[in-house]
Amino acid sequence: MSPPAQPGVPGGRGSKGPPARKLLCMCSLSLCLTYLCYSLMGGTGPAALRSPAALPGSAAPAAPRSPTAFPATVAPRSAGGPAGSPGAPGPSAAPPRASNGSREGAADTWLRTQLAPGEVITAQSGAFERDPQESSTTDEELSRAGSPGSRGGSSSTTPDYGEKRLPQALIIGVKKGGTRALLEAIRAHPDVRAVGTEPHFFDRNYEKGLEWYRNVMPKTLEGQITMEKTPSYFVTNEAPRRIHSMAKDTKLIVVVRNPVTRAISDYTQTLSKKPEIPTFEVLAFKNRTLGLIDASWSAIRIGIYALHLENWLQYFPLSQILFVSGERLITDPAGEMAKVQDFLGLKRIVTEKHFYFNKTKGFPCLKKPEDSSAPRCLGKSKGRTHPKIDPDVIHRLRKFYKPFNVMFYQMTGQDFQWEQEESDK
Repeated sequence: MSPPAQPGVPGGRGSKGPPARKLLCMCSLSLCLTYLCYSLMGGTGPAALRSPAALPGSAAPAAPRSPTAFPATVAPRSAGGPAGSPGAPGPSAAPPRASNGSREGAADTWLRTQLAPGEVITAQSGAFERDPQESSTTDEELSRAGSPGSRGGSSSTTPDYGEKRLPQALIIGVKKGGTRALLEAIRAHPDVRAVGTEPHFFDRNYEKGLEWYRNVMPKTLEGQITMEKTPSYFVTNEAPRRIHSMAKDTKLIVVVRNPVTRAISDYTQTLSKKPEIPTFEVLAFKNRTLGLIDASWSAIRIGIYALHLENWLQYFPLSQILFVSGERLITDPAGEMAKVQDFLGLKRIVTEKHFYFNKTKGFPCLKKPEDSSAPRCLGKSKGRTHPKIDPDVIHRLRKFYKPFNVMFYQMTGQDFQWEQEESDK
């Protein structure tokens, strides 16, 4: 069920015909110009930006068009390292920068090297580092799950009967937005079977083929929905085209969160594994004195939701994409889950009775309403305490994200009120 257009947000889901299409085209041009400004200031140059195609309106395109390409930079990898591995210092590392408020010293090994003009982030580029703590998936688990006769990566309660099917719905993003919480909540529904690990099929394992992907899935009965979640799909250039090729009627779910908070959470996760990395303040800027944000750093770039959504709208209409608020998933989990169940065409079975707010962790935990067993909370890697960030840095990030947030609201027809949330603090 698609939510109505939000008051004050023109061109939303409730809009029809040319006005909505015109708005999306305007958003595309505005997005292009905004990003071009940051690219020019960052020294990338206009040759690195291609003109975006006009965004489609509410109808899916008859034939997918080439996605818009934007300039990007990638974290250097050690020589011989696999694509998609975490960034590591290597021979391609950028030289130290001048001491004018920009990165220097220990930060040198974390500098990004620029891609060639016109090059874009691809599934193999490694621009968005693999994060073991974001996903419990290992190559061994996927190999085992994808082998013939396996039961898939679902929970132990999955019945050993039925058929393995390709997923009808995907949770495609975003990292550190609340995707694991959403997955665990929807798995409580009896008509949903979801693989517990992240298959990363459409970004890292596509060459293994659809049969391998099918074997990773749990068995389902007729009428049940097969699902999986891999947050990196949302920022992978090839993912929309590949998913559309698999099944153009696939339903997509994106959990979004205030991009400033999301970036800090992303950094906090990396810091927990690599305490030697530079501070958030150092990584967030190309030049601190000039206030130039480094949009090539994945922690920052992932939060430019309008940039990534434009790519998806080349292949899927808005009616097939549900945007879930990561903030409301914490404050009103039952309300957000009602929207998810409606979107998937499911009876509203997961309700407020399934949630218990854990004050220690700061987010809801799942419980079974039919018994008195202890609530099941997410692991210790969730709900970490964020490091204290310079308020000036947060202020600059808010200014950086604001135009992109406004575009995102206009493209989706939903106002997530991140600016209002920040003004209340």
